[in-house]
Amino acid sequence: MNAEELFRNIQRKKSFLCVGLDTDYKKIPRMLLDSEYPIFEFNKRIVDATASLAVAFKPNLAFYETMGAAGLMSLEMTINHIRKEHPDIFIIADAKRGDIGNTSRMYATAFFKTLDCDAVTLSPYMGHDSISPFLEEEGKWAILLALTSNEGSADFEQLELREGNQLYEQVILTSSKWGSVNNIMYVVGATKATELGNIRKLIPEHFLLVPGVGSQGGSLSDVAEYGMNDRCGLLVNASRSIIYADGTNRFEEAAAEEASILQKQMELALKEKNLI
Repeated sequence: MNAEELFRNIQRKKSFLCVGLDTDYKKIPRMLLDSEYPIFEFNKRIVDATASLAVAFKPNLAFYETMGAAGLMSLEMTINHIRKEHPDIFIIADAKRGDIGNTSRMYATAFFKTLDCDAVTLSPYMGHDSISPFLEEEGKWAILLALTSNEGSADFEQLELREGNQLYEQVILTSSKWGSVNNIMYVVGATKATELGNIRKLIPEHFLLVPGVGSQGGSLSDVAEYGMNDRCGLLVNASRSIIYADGTNRFEEAAAEEASILQKQMELALKEKNLI
């Protein structure tokens, strides 16, 4: 899926919502615990309830790896279900990998061929050779950490360099030359929304993956105001506020309701920019 195809999905669904599948065994409804694969059963129902309102799903690998083989099986089953039942959905493996080239090549094979994800989140701090294997597969994306929402982002990402740039700005300027708007995307936390205007000056055409709306307190209206471009250019992620909206047997309906609230806000933002 290239940037234009992603934008067409956004226009068709009137949404730039990404639903994060940060599925914690301890938080899923008890009625699912007797299932053979309770994590998959939960994910399947969340996916089916929200797929018409979202353009992307983002499973966070840590929540599956912590359960060992059963968790990874549930992840693979979830991706296979999305591919079969909702083939227009963009699938992001939130893995935050970053290693030497030979290892990165194996990671790229794992996420793009074995699991059949569209994109994977990566740390760019080991440089070009750690990212380039992810840029070789046609239609696949590297999503690079740029300016994250966590408090510790100030430790390194916002360090001021001798030239006057902050480190995250230099990361963007350098890495944007490694690929194109069709295979590189950047992570910018929703709680850093006011920085989006500056980031748009650096990369006016790239897509941005923006986590932190919902439970983390990020403002969707601020993200849209400062971050949207003439092809939308945004995937805004919400995880806990959607998937854990209700812990009872109506969790699917509650997830759909929360996703619908965000989708309607996104529709208004797209209309304000004359994109739909």
